[in-house]
Amino acid sequence: MTQTKRPRGRPKSQFTESSAGTMQALDRALSVLTAVAGQDGTSLSDLSRALDIPTATTHRILSTLQGHDFVRFDDERQDWSIGIEAYRTGVAYLKRTNLADAGRPVMRRLMEETGETANLAVPDGAEVVFIGQVETGNPIRAFFPPGSRTPMHASGIGKAILAALPEDRLRRLLPETRLAGFTPRTHRDRHSLAADLAAIRARGWSFDRDERYEGMSCISAAILDGRGEPCGGISISGPSSRFAEDRLPAFGAAVTGAAAEVTALIAGRGPVTATN
Repeated sequence: MTQTKRPRGRPKSQFTESSAGTMQALDRALSVLTAVAGQDGTSLSDLSRALDIPTATTHRILSTLQGHDFVRFDDERQDWSIGIEAYRTGVAYLKRTNLADAGRPVMRRLMEETGETANLAVPDGAEVVFIGQVETGNPIRAFFPPGSRTPMHASGIGKAILAALPEDRLRRLLPETRLAGFTPRTHRDRHSLAADLAAIRARGWSFDRDERYEGMSCISAAILDGRGEPCGGISISGPSSRFAEDRLPAFGAAVTGAAAEVTALIAGRGPVTATN
């Protein structure tokens, strides 16, 4: 019986010289910075081991980053954490990348993937306000002009946002009395809506069939901010006849994927995951 020979030494590092035009030293430094940012304090040895970079090299990288305030060293805890300059860099990115800017190309891809109109909306009290739309080329389509509003409980985006809220905020937003009705399928009470919100949380996307307008359907997912709280939602909408049951899982996956992408672009926390 031939015994398999085990490789000796440390596993091969992902950081190798290449002709692809990348700089190994910069690759390593950015990987160290990313690793530090992902931890609430980390030691030199843990970083070195996790990234498979020699300890001496890791320390030189950290010292260089510290000199530019991208990381800081806590003498008492003896660990490394993210520095103020990394925060300033992130803020500069956020200043030029707001929700509408980040959402526009994602909406276009979502419309092309599903063939339905893509929408972007933000919460305002117990309503959502539409701030963007990319229309499908289909002759029959939904239309929500920027600035138009609709109650959260009767909206696909609104329900996705409600499902992502903590229970105390949910109670403050929704009245104890009956909810306004628009069609026979609109949720009229909190008990009915609560059951729908539980289903939304379980699968990751909301579904509105004829709840605001007769003959119109919508699938949506929430967009999360840096605190992991819903700051908006993205959806597709169109005639209910095109939202057949067998198409819903694929539509839901496409929408949750788009929400996750926008969440990442605005440095939000999730992650929002696509669920069939």
